[in-house]
Amino acid sequence: MTNPLIQPSTKRLLIAASGTGGHVFPAIAVAEQLADYEIEWLGVPDRLEKQLVPAEYPLHLVDVEGFQKKGLATVKVLLKFARSLWQVRQLLQKGRFDAVFTTGGYIAAPAVIAARFLGIPVVLHESNALPGKVARWLSPWCSVVAIGFEAAKTHLPRAQHCVYVGTPVRAQFLQNPPPSLDLPIPAEVSLLAIVGGSQGAVAVNQLIRECAPAWLEAGIWIVHQTGDNDPDAQSFQHPHYFPLPFYSNMAGLFHRANLVISRSGAGTLTELAIAHTPSLLIPYPFAADDHQTYNATVFANAGAAKLFQQKALTASALIAEVLNLLGTTPASVQALDQMTTQTASLAVPDSADRMAAIIREVS
Repeated sequence: MTNPLIQPSTKRLLIAASGTGGHVFPAIAVAEQLADYEIEWLGVPDRLEKQLVPAEYPLHLVDVEGFQKKGLATVKVLLKFARSLWQVRQLLQKGRFDAVFTTGGYIAAPAVIAARFLGIPVVLHESNALPGKVARWLSPWCSVVAIGFEAAKTHLPRAQHCVYVGTPVRAQFLQNPPPSLDLPIPAEVSLLAIVGGSQGAVAVNQLIRECAPAWLEAGIWIVHQTGDNDPDAQSFQHPHYFPLPFYSNMAGLFHRANLVISRSGAGTLTELAIAHTPSLLIPYPFAADDHQTYNATVFANAGAAKLFQQKALTASALIAEVLNLLGTTPASVQALDQMTTQTASLAVPDSADRMAAIIREVS
């Protein structure tokens, strides 16, 4: 019989999530569902996790990078990887972790391999419709591979256990009522939001500035997250146009916007689905394996979004598409309503809970 005075030891989890918000935000959402676990974090120097990971999670940094380089540079990458593998193995041994959770990317490689050597269970979450190389290569070594798009399963034939859970989303997107938009935009106007990911998208920004006068003339208000890498970000001015290098209230913006123009990273698409906001998607053309096009195709095929390739998209075509969807004719209203319904159908609001349950099961 168990002595009620003896409390079971707290489970310990190492989270390996690094690089972009698309990797880090879902991991934070899962960590918030595991308040009874002792959680530590594995990341890479000079990446977003140093700013994004909450202070209560000790952050360990290892110097590792991807294998895209060629020639002598590959030798340097391999040496870094070998050193990182040794460091992570030491961390796992000394920390006596019960499980490892990773959201992919190259930080996942030393985490998965070191855990495998030590017999520690690994849960990997792959948010993209086309899994990354690390997920494809190392999925057989993971106890569970959780996927954000059902289409990803066909690319992971060697995974031991593959389960669709959606992608965990930041807590503010799940607030009811949703956060209000802290910008001076009237409630009755149509709002178009443009986001290019956490760093913005200069090519998209240039296109938007060509289109903006026609939209503004039609009475559409615009919030444009430009990123901080665009030297011309403030070159166009209008009282109903808000160019912002960075905007923290993305939940408020997506819930308020009638239409969003965006790249098609998995994290952004997840947030759009949760907010039930239709979109025009312009995949980043240089994304690894063109995975953003695969993501956007899922939404386009579902009728939740329209997909445009950047190299073929003209200002006149984009102007016409926005004016059509944000028009006041019965056909325009019906088209936007249908896209809204289909976007909502792709939402998995309890994804973080599902992930937490999987981690509890394996650890």
